[in-house]
Amino acid sequence: MKTILIIVQKEFKQIFRNKAMLPIIFIVPIIQIVILSFAATFEVKEVRLGYIDADKTAYSRELISKFNVSSYFTIVGEYDSQKQGQTALQEGKTDVLIEIPTNFERNLIKEKQTALSVQIDAINGAAAGVENGYITQIIQGFNNQIRLELMPSQPQQQSMKKIQFTPSFWYNQTLDYKTFMVPGIIVILVTMITFFLSGMNIVREKEIGTLEQMNVTPIKKHQFIIGKLLPFWILGMFILFFGMNIGRFLFDVPLLGNPAWILLFSSIYILVFLGMGFFISNFTETQQQAMFIAWFFVVIFILMSGLFTPIESMPVWAQKITEFNPVRYFIEVIRMVMLKGSGFVDIIPQLIKISIYALVMNFLAVISYRKTT
Repeated sequence: MKTILIIVQKEFKQIFRNKAMLPIIFIVPIIQIVILSFAATFEVKEVRLGYIDADKTAYSRELISKFNVSSYFTIVGEYDSQKQGQTALQEGKTDVLIEIPTNFERNLIKEKQTALSVQIDAINGAAAGVENGYITQIIQGFNNQIRLELMPSQPQQQSMKKIQFTPSFWYNQTLDYKTFMVPGIIVILVTMITFFLSGMNIVREKEIGTLEQMNVTPIKKHQFIIGKLLPFWILGMFILFFGMNIGRFLFDVPLLGNPAWILLFSSIYILVFLGMGFFISNFTETQQQAMFIAWFFVVIFILMSGLFTPIESMPVWAQKITEFNPVRYFIEVIRMVMLKGSGFVDIIPQLIKISIYALVMNFLAVISYRKTT
């Protein structure tokens, strides 16, 4: 035990002497959580809207005003012809083009129906779908308002039954997207820091020649591995604690469950990536090689973790692959505990899978390491 503590002490000294590691440990977490929490969002705001009002009546102006007062749309201009509007759409000056035809008001009053032309820039399909939802909601609201104005006041219509509903938003009552994203960003933060640092640190020993010196000492294999990885396990737990506090006090992300379950899961989860980093370092000779391989796996893990794209919307074959993604399980657990208040029983399936993953990765790391005496 004394030997392990001496190696741990030596590792901490080496970490804080390495000028390349210090920014990764202390600056990257702050940048990731603060900036990505605002940038990583699927909410669509400030939609640029252009329109063609060929009717120029009270009803057409009222419809445009509905878009003008909406917090999601910004009116960038009125166009005199369809050609001008489509040109603006093609040049990227507008995201949405609405064309109000001639006799729009007359058809509403006499025919009780009319039509609108809505053209949406759908290069970004996800954003176009959200914009279409906003437009549909505003037009339906306007349609209901006009219907009430034009509907004759008859007793049978006044007594018509109406369905009223009151939505109840669970787990994110304010519908703030940061509440959903911050826990996932904390997971990515812990993953990248522990994965990169563990791999880079051991490869650096190779580059400067100190690993060979360590190999010829009487230090046992398990003492060396534990002593090398334990400091990064401690740093990973510190970063998790640091990130959760930033999320709670800066972004007001709730913590409804017992944080002990997050700490328990993360203590095993970090071992997965420490073992993976150690495994990669056994087959690389430079920090650049280790960083490139680690980054290759991290990108795949992040994209298939459910952080940005729901796993349920992925193809079936991709959903099967995510079963081998440890990041997926930590994101599920941290959201379950923080936002839903889930307990130990609820996270047992993920805990079992991540424990098996940790055993496998560390077993591979240990058997691939060759210590010469």
